[in-house]
Amino acid sequence: MMAMFRSFVSAGTQLRQQQQQQQQQPLGSGSGSLAAPAEGVECQFSCPICLEVYHKPVSIGSCGHTFCGECLQPCLQVTSPLCPLCRVPFDPKKVERSSSVEKQLSSYKAPCRGCSKKVALVKMRSHIASCSKVQEQIANCPKFVPVVPTSQPIPSNIPNRSTFVCPFCGARNLDQQELVKHCMDNHRNDPNKVVCPVCSAMPWGDPSYKSSNFLQHLLHRHKFSYDTFVDYSIDEEAALQAALALSLAEN
Repeated sequence: MMAMFRSFVSAGTQLRQQQQQQQQQPLGSGSGSLAAPAEGVECQFSCPICLEVYHKPVSIGSCGHTFCGECLQPCLQVTSPLCPLCRVPFDPKKVERSSSVEKQLSSYKAPCRGCSKKVALVKMRSHIASCSKVQEQIANCPKFVPVVPTSQPIPSNIPNRSTFVCPFCGARNLDQQELVKHCMDNHRNDPNKVVCPVCSAMPWGDPSYKSSNFLQHLLHRHKFSYDTFVDYSIDEEAALQAALALSLAEN
């Protein structure tokens, strides 16, 4: 896990260094667009979240990573936002429009992945949306099938397991660690029995079960994220057995 994290951060650092080097290079003169190296140019100016060419790019002040303004918005809704790429905490007030990246998007061209026509990066999204070759490629993409056969249906409405609502006061957009901290700081002496929002979001969760000691439940049960360790493709019986084992360990 740590090795994967380090390689992820290293890749992000290399990308940021490449962007800084590109920003230092002269963008040329006249009205013509620069012919940037075709290999990987679209990837160099692609948002790590949506994997498309940047749209209204913004940069995080603390780490320098760049994203589409709209893609970064969900991260700004939580109390203590983390960079989606390197997980470094950042101040939402220090997220600024990246004018240097916008300038390069207007200056550089890259071939369309469908018709191979060279298009300015700033216009790449609109071109792809209307390119018949790209639309044909999308239509011919194979449909999703499970890698391993399963008796469970493919979920259509997956519950939000990233942020939760405080069951005491209704505070929203708290991730798991923030929920623990929020309840310890604000509801340490609250005697009310409440439903655990983390458990109720799980496949085996009972939305009607109220914990008699919710704070102790949080500290014992939710020291780690279920999404890190749980395979949601396992059948219901195995999921219930895992939940039972956790309950016995808690008690």
